[in-house]
Amino acid sequence: MILDHNGNPITTQNKRPDTREIAVATVRDKYSSYPSSGLTPERLARVLKEADQGDIYRQAELFEEIEEKDPHLFSVMQTRKNTVLGLDWEIIAYSDDERDQEIAKFVGNILYNLQDFEDAILDLLDAIGKGFSVSEIMWAIEDGAAVPIHLKWRHQKKFRYDQLDNLRLLTEENLSTGIEIPPNKFIIHQYKARSGSPARAGVYRVCVWMYLFKNFTVKDWVAFAEVYGMPIRLGKYEPGTSQEEKNALLQAVLQIASDAAGIISKNTEVEFIQAIKQDGDVFKNLAQFCNTEISKAVLGQTMSSDIGDSGSYAASKTHAEVRQDILESDCKGVSKTIRRDLIRPLVLFNYGDDKRLPYLKFHYEKPEDQEKEATKYKTLAEIGLPLATEHLYEKFGIPKPETGQELLAPLMQGGNLFPSKASLQVFKKPPDMVSSQRTIDDLADQLLVNGAPIIEKLLSPYMAAIQDANDPEELKERLLAIYAKLDTTELQELLAEGMYVADLFGRWSAHE
Repeated sequence: MILDHNGNPITTQNKRPDTREIAVATVRDKYSSYPSSGLTPERLARVLKEADQGDIYRQAELFEEIEEKDPHLFSVMQTRKNTVLGLDWEIIAYSDDERDQEIAKFVGNILYNLQDFEDAILDLLDAIGKGFSVSEIMWAIEDGAAVPIHLKWRHQKKFRYDQLDNLRLLTEENLSTGIEIPPNKFIIHQYKARSGSPARAGVYRVCVWMYLFKNFTVKDWVAFAEVYGMPIRLGKYEPGTSQEEKNALLQAVLQIASDAAGIISKNTEVEFIQAIKQDGDVFKNLAQFCNTEISKAVLGQTMSSDIGDSGSYAASKTHAEVRQDILESDCKGVSKTIRRDLIRPLVLFNYGDDKRLPYLKFHYEKPEDQEKEATKYKTLAEIGLPLATEHLYEKFGIPKPETGQELLAPLMQGGNLFPSKASLQVFKKPPDMVSSQRTIDDLADQLLVNGAPIIEKLLSPYMAAIQDANDPEELKERLLAIYAKLDTTELQELLAEGMYVADLFGRWSAHE
């Protein structure tokens, strides 16, 4: 049984896509009622209460506006979206079965060639802030196959929630309760920042209060900046002054502010009160506090967005890595939605009722420290753990050498058994039995040549003791003393190098 985004069964009798455009854009989608204009805590509370009851029209408009009016909120949300959008992705088959591989290849070709697919991913990530995001699939029949040719984003205010929290589409014929969303026609990505009503699940439900407080703060800050350093102009008039004279006094005070000149009656007085020197730190601190809270809500931390006077890029980068869980959650959520609402109907229309659906996989894994990994594998090899070469080639992204290619010999500590480029020719062509034996003999001879100075160095103390000893007992004592201090490290390394090269050559010869 196939289920839609609400968990309801979908009939598969009609396996042809609906090629009509259902959620047609209207004038209402283009123009806004601007609920953020003159927004107060009371008005904001009314907008949110409407959304709680299912009518999300004004909330959707408000969320759209705060993205435009708050640069910090826009920046941190773009950071979160683009982190997902910048990742590589691929279509992975359900299994190694031939049919599953065929389906994955078909789906991959469709999505890779869908020009606005990455834009659609960005549109779906709009659900992070607003709770949900919808794209309509424009289906077409091409060469006998049902394929999506365009994914059109639909504004959140074209939808509402019913009493059971099911999403419904508002149409021109039904603007009050809306219609049930047709199956296999829309991609609906829902984001749950927290449990509860889906109308309250978006991150902007948390940020909108900080936006409101910061909006008040910035307005007061601008008003403060207008009169900063200017004295207060106070006009005084005598009791019994006529209204005409009061108006003239007020006009004079206002002119002094703009023209630095004015005339008043002798019976009136203008007093200048020096303003208290303030630098507006209270406004700045409150605005920074609101920005910090918004960063926490969107990114889960603050350092990657606001480094501060004492911070650094390295510190912000390290801090951002802590929120890898948010990136993985966003990727998995979008992948699940696309698999359910786009890949599933694509497979259904072209391959029938098949539950073995391919996956959309984002490569969100953190880059590995290659040097650290190489050291780890070297340690494993040194303790004798068998390692598959195929795995190592794949792990480090190194292409496997082909037959006939010149191979680089390993560099050895204490000397290289292949000191010249000409000696690398032993690994250049597939050997036969004669040439292989000749190569082995050459290696043995070269090992003896390289080992002669080392052996001579080891034997020289013994030869000196034999020549200088007066009797067998003295010679015995000297030999035992020399043996106790004998350092064979250099000889051991040379023998290990020779055994390693011989083993490497033997494996290569058997492979060839």
